[in-house]
Amino acid sequence: MGNLNVIVAGSKDFAGNVGKKGTVTDMTFYEIKKGNDSITLIEPSKYPEKLSSLFYSVAMAEYAILVVENIDSYLGETIVMIDALGIDKGWIVLRNYIQIEQLQPLIADTALQGYEVIEDDAIKTREMLLALACETEKSAGDGTCGSCPVDSHFNVKGVGTVVLGSVIDGYFRKHDKMKVLPLNREVVLKSIQKHDVDADTGIKGDHVGLALRGIESDELDRGYVLTTDPSVKMIRKVEGQAQLIKYWRNPIKDGMVMHLGHWMQMVPCRVQSVSDNGDFHTPQLSLDLESDLIHKPGDKALMMYLEGGKLRVVGSITLP
Repeated sequence: MGNLNVIVAGSKDFAGNVGKKGTVTDMTFYEIKKGNDSITLIEPSKYPEKLSSLFYSVAMAEYAILVVENIDSYLGETIVMIDALGIDKGWIVLRNYIQIEQLQPLIADTALQGYEVIEDDAIKTREMLLALACETEKSAGDGTCGSCPVDSHFNVKGVGTVVLGSVIDGYFRKHDKMKVLPLNREVVLKSIQKHDVDADTGIKGDHVGLALRGIESDELDRGYVLTTDPSVKMIRKVEGQAQLIKYWRNPIKDGMVMHLGHWMQMVPCRVQSVSDNGDFHTPQLSLDLESDLIHKPGDKALMMYLEGGKLRVVGSITLP
């Protein structure tokens, strides 16, 4: 079974013409399925009002479709977000007579520079996506070790607590014992569904529904992580060298309040100290977090400044 998670950015109608509408939160999910192959299209439906909508959508994706209807600050911020999160495979759809030459300066030297320009044709796009999903067939390896951040959660009569999310790393199997972070609670994975079909495994990139035993839905929250990986940890402080994006114009200052984004988390943090040795784009930072940030050692977190006006993506920092 091949599965692919695709961020569709820049348009509020493209994904709906290509896939079947599913779950709606601050993201809207659309599904395409043929035989054992499936695609989840993720539309950041609350962007640009909520930067979190764009961040979560890109963070869940392995592939991108950028629909260019206007060349404006929102397009620029979207390109910066996709580049910062390293989505280097994707397509571009041009609308309103925009030419690729107009877009080229914005995507040069970014993760998007190799994106292919495709026709604005829903039927052709659907077939191309299914072919991609078929090529990305995955299988579970030996042992069990994987993580799934919680996107949404609810109670289903006769089933119990159900979590929706995308497997961010590794894989796990039905009946595994999983740890719920930050609660440090052990639960049993009763069952796994992919696109409403029962499955035995959850593999990196799968969009899954997980039925859990040992926890109630109202004990969970978005950003919590289900994991079998012993290396996954929690922190309240981050220290290290940050890398600011080239378009960020002002130095980071003591006391500044930003958000650290990682997996399905956007955690407020305050800058406790900053030094830059003359280059404010590579500062040494000490950040105090408002709540636990769940991650694997060596992961990168995205720094965002919600009061940043036309550009709210600041840069990244490596987690300990």
